Amino acid sequence: MTPASAGLPPRRRAAIVLLATAGVLLTGCGLQPATSYVPAAGPGSITPLDGVNDAPLTVTSKNFTEQLILGKISVLAAQAAGFEVTDLTNAPGSQPVRDLILAGDADFTWEYTGTAWLAFLGKEEGIADQEEQWEAVREADVENGLIWGEPAPLNNTYAMAVRTEAIEELGGITKMSQLAELPVEERTFCVEAEFNSRADGLNPMLAHYGLERGAADGVPDDNVGIYDTGAVYTATDNGDCNFGEVFATDGRIDALDLTLLEDDLGFFPAYNAAPVYFAETLDEYPGLEEVFEQIAPELTDEALREMNLLVDVEGEEPGDVAFDFMVEKGFISEP
Repeated sequence: MTPASAGLPPRRRAAIVLLATAGVLLTGCGLQPATSYVPAAGPGSITPLDGVNDAPLTVTSKNFTEQLILGKISVLAAQAAGFEVTDLTNAPGSQPVRDLILAGDADFTWEYTGTAWLAFLGKEEGIADQEEQWEAVREADVENGLIWGEPAPLNNTYAMAVRTEAIEELGGITKMSQLAELPVEERTFCVEAEFNSRADGLNPMLAHYGLERGAADGVPDDNVGIYDTGAVYTATDNGDCNFGEVFATDGRIDALDLTLLEDDLGFFPAYNAAPVYFAETLDEYPGLEEVFEQIAPELTDEALREMNLLVDVEGEEPGDVAFDFMVEKGFISEP
């Protein structure tokens, strides 16, 4: 038993041991191990909640850049609110995070509305309207003992990107509905294999916008290039295609000067990040919701693209990036 876990309930200790083991296994596969690093912080607009007095609180997140940043923001916020925080960020995937929060082995995480709706609640179709999608998930998850707080503006959904310098060459295109107005030879796409074949991927997207995959007057198969994960961004930037499938908050969008097309006919489901609480924890400390209600409105697509870029392109630590964001917004201060 580690000193950090000695005072925790048995279930929490088991969760830490499980994720620590997973961290060792991930390290053996060449991935980054878990880290609980966040800089020390001083007081800001977030102050200790009445009655907390170093009560234990466990924060978890998934193991990709954006989730690590959101996780470290949450650790800093909870510490500023007076909790003794156990950092279980960098859990190996969506399902482990879901299992931790459902079991009460974690008290808090940020989850995406579309992920919960489609992957965890088993719905067949997402909802493009962001408010409707959040409300549907919130209502459905109450019976699972989870409370969804107000969502952030950031919507990490699929998007189609174009090289900014090519926009005028393509008639000033800004919306996906304008794809059908382009000459066939300009309707070229770079996509990942999964997006190429999934039920809410390329083919139904094209159909939604009045284009038929494989048709001579639609999008011929030769107009579609299939790339490995991540290679779509550089292929789009290099001009291998005019339009690339991306995630809306990826830092490479700004780094490569790509522009997102507006999904003006509402094809892509909403994937807003929102605070998710273990209901018993929120019942005991209702002020915790007010803490994250301060933070959520500042988490925009633009803010996360900038922070993701600092980690993925500039090589900064997620904890440092989260700290700088929290200080800049006045939620905490330099010690």
